[in-house]
Amino acid sequence: MSWPNLTDLVTPAPADAPVGLVGVPLGIGSVTPGNCDEAPAGLRKVLRRIGRYDVDTGRELSSRVADHGDVALEGETIEAVTGAMVDAIASSVDAHALSLVIGGNNAVTRPCVHALGLPLGKVGLITLDAHFDMRGTEDGLLNGNPVRALLEDGLPGANVAQVGLLPFANSKVMHDDARAAGNRVITLAEAEAMGVMAAISAAIAHLDHVEAIVVDCDIDVIDRAQFPGAPGARPGGMQARDFFAAVRRLAAEPRVRIVDLVEWDPPLDGTDLSSLVAGRWMAEALAGFESR
Repeated sequence: MSWPNLTDLVTPAPADAPVGLVGVPLGIGSVTPGNCDEAPAGLRKVLRRIGRYDVDTGRELSSRVADHGDVALEGETIEAVTGAMVDAIASSVDAHALSLVIGGNNAVTRPCVHALGLPLGKVGLITLDAHFDMRGTEDGLLNGNPVRALLEDGLPGANVAQVGLLPFANSKVMHDDARAAGNRVITLAEAEAMGVMAAISAAIAHLDHVEAIVVDCDIDVIDRAQFPGAPGARPGGMQARDFFAAVRRLAAEPRVRIVDLVEWDPPLDGTDLSSLVAGRWMAEALAGFESR
């Protein structure tokens, strides 16, 4: 007997599929060099192991996913390949109600925001991330500064909500600058005290004035023991089960047009743990989308 799994839903880019999938194998410009460019292939490989049936809700995933393949990135800097990333992601946004973007490092998030094609005042960004991503841009674009770069582009801090920040993984300057900009900042300790789902609701409420939302899932928000394939992950991070619940809730929000997964470095994990977490990310995003 066949076992229904996510590969059943993924097909080469039919125009009428409700969900699009874009691989962005970006490895350049990483603060910690690695092999995040291997993540899109890693995700596609593990999908056959992720079932479609949710025993908790009694529902089976059914949304077709149009796989647009991987963006061809020809250039030695993030600046040089940004246009290609924006164009590829925008093609998916134009064709589908939800686009899932698998990076690549966290510099993928800035092109996701610009790919919506809206004035930045109408766009919201929610990050699930252990870090502020507020390093300086004086030396160019990096995976450690997409949020600062977006603020400098003109994205209002009132349009940014950041959930999951960890102690001893950020600087005071970044924290001060995020708050001064007007970002909604919810540390992991605060999220756990109020309940992770309450924290996600607060993040969404912070963006009640925007038209479209990008959700950035930096996989290093998860406790490193539960996702060892993330170079920036730390002990004491978010529990994987809370991450899954947060992704499902965010994908259920109708204004969410893009959900990315970034900073997965497959060779760092010699087991299949990290790949299975990444595959579950996709299942949770689809489950949230289907609940709209």
